[in-house]
Amino acid sequence: QVQLVESGGGLAQAGGSLRLSCVVSGTIFNFDAMGWYRQAPGNQRDLVARITRIGITSFANSVKGRFTISRVDAEKTVYLQMNNLKPEDAGVYYCKATRAKIDYWGQGTQVTVSS
Repeated sequence: QVQLVESGGGLAQAGGSLRLSCVVSGTIFNFDAMGWYRQAPGNQRDLVARITRIGITSFANSVKGRFTISRVDAEKTVYLQMNNLKPEDAGVYYCKATRAKIDYWGQGTQVTVSS
């Protein structure tokens, strides 16, 4: 059974940084892709960053140049480094893993950015 556990959320000031972690049970090398999604109150869950099995990354336009996504297979962890945070980055951040077109989600971690 696949389980994803996010951590690292919290309160940051605008211009500050946070690093989110997603620890995965099982072998993340076998996932086709992993990604981070953000959901603000009243909004849909949107893709923030994604990394494929072979390390190809993609980002929402709003976070390009500020966020990076990385994976450490030995730690079974995917990270989202968020720099130069803006108030509009706030929301619940969810980790998603995809294998054979099946999606697995974590429980989310809250990010709050004060202006």
